Amino acid sequence: MSTLTDLTQRMASGEVEIVDLTHTLDPDFPVIILPPEFGQCARFRMEEVSAYDHRGPAWKWHNISMSEHTGTHFDAPVHWISGRDVPNGAVDEIPAEKLVGPVVVIDCSEGSAQDDDFELTPEIIEAWEAEHGRIPEDAWVLMRTDWSKRRGADYLNMREDGPHSPGPTPDAMRLLAEERNIRGFGTETVGTDAGQGAHYTPPYPAHFILHGAGKLGLQCLANLDQLPATGAILIAPPLKIRNGTGSPLRVLALVEK
Repeated sequence: MSTLTDLTQRMASGEVEIVDLTHTLDPDFPVIILPPEFGQCARFRMEEVSAYDHRGPAWKWHNISMSEHTGTHFDAPVHWISGRDVPNGAVDEIPAEKLVGPVVVIDCSEGSAQDDDFELTPEIIEAWEAEHGRIPEDAWVLMRTDWSKRRGADYLNMREDGPHSPGPTPDAMRLLAEERNIRGFGTETVGTDAGQGAHYTPPYPAHFILHGAGKLGLQCLANLDQLPATGAILIAPPLKIRNGTGSPLRVLALVEK
């Protein structure tokens, strides 16, 4: 029996489960809010073209519009200034084999429940490795915070000084990108950085360090509580947009029961 036949049969039997890590894309889903002097991320919009009526008697369809970085979405290296010159850094240039691969999940949900500004630090990563083993090279690393269970204003968690949400420190990102040589980093929050990530050095370290090293990003993920710490496979192909900096996508994980 071939590997693919075995996988197909195990998926059909339920031995391998498909977990959807994606939020439903609709006009109400929050998007990142930048200071007013900057351009803003567009929300998802959908306009009906026809619905089995005089506009098209046998079909229904919609026109849609949104930012590349709306909803559950993918960040390519060219999204950030540090990755502007990375080879094959746009979404249409990323090799297909980079879009399917192993994933590890670092559970930060307890700390995030107690502190909206909870930080993923090198110490937390090393403690995780002491229990689960060293993070494999070229793996996705996802930061579980259970932030995806929030709704509406609680999701962005805006205050007078801006958004407050968990994220990694610069040293954590250097460890993952430079010492562990990960494939990419993903979060349940609206961005890969902490809500107050502008105050780190460098500002927004997940973006700056990750994309400067040619790594990938995922954000607005859901259902990370359904993934094991190790052993799952992540499937995360963005739309193949020429020179695209990112793309909404449907992220799936294969989990062995």
